[in-house]
Amino acid sequence: MPRVYENHMDPLVALTFAASHTSRVRLGTSTLNGLWQPPIMLARSLTTLDILSQGRLTVGLGLGWMPDEYTAVSVPWKGRGARLDETLDVLEGYWAEDVFAHEGPLFTIPETVVGLKPRQRPGPPVLLAAFTPRGLRRIGRRLDGWLPGAMPLAHLMGMWDTVLKEAAETERDPAGLHIALRVNPELTDSRTGPEQMPRAGTLDQYVDYARAAAEAGVHELFVDFGQAQPTLAERVDLAGRFLEGVRAG
Repeated sequence: MPRVYENHMDPLVALTFAASHTSRVRLGTSTLNGLWQPPIMLARSLTTLDILSQGRLTVGLGLGWMPDEYTAVSVPWKGRGARLDETLDVLEGYWAEDVFAHEGPLFTIPETVVGLKPRQRPGPPVLLAAFTPRGLRRIGRRLDGWLPGAMPLAHLMGMWDTVLKEAAETERDPAGLHIALRVNPELTDSRTGPEQMPRAGTLDQYVDYARAAAEAGVHELFVDFGQAQPTLAERVDLAGRFLEGVRAG
């Protein structure tokens, strides 16, 4: 396990703190593992956060990548896709229905009155981090968008085409779907070759990558300096320089 993961806070508690100290910026998770708690509890937590943030929540879900994490929370690694689909069923029902019940292969929820509703209707947008054909089709079929990691843009947009095609085939409007591209930069002192970007490069190269992503059709890009080693002040400085570089273009 990378050392930078050793001090991660609970994301929903941290976002609640952020919500209480901000008024305009959107808040989101990239990515929250959606399978580690009962889905009705997840629905209530997300609803609460959307209310407290005055409707500024974007829910980014993923399945994780490390079986040991599933072992730690006593959730089976096998069958993650089916568990995600049923979790999404519960979220959608909890947010939409005033009297809600659910009976599925994994979860049973007795009929209950749900008075707590999110500020955003019918619910906060839900994006999924997925890279398999099945996961991409799931996005196009039932979710609000995609949370990819940085990759060569030709490959990225090719995968996005799978999402859009699935949306069209299920009679959803592809134009309503959203890409929020996450970049975890490995900053270098000198420029790297094209084969290394966007895995590693200079800050200027990441600025160029962001501009190219926007031109290719990416709706949103965010850079996560949290996995780098610089101090907080250095991260803030890097973020400022990155924004200035993008705006200068």
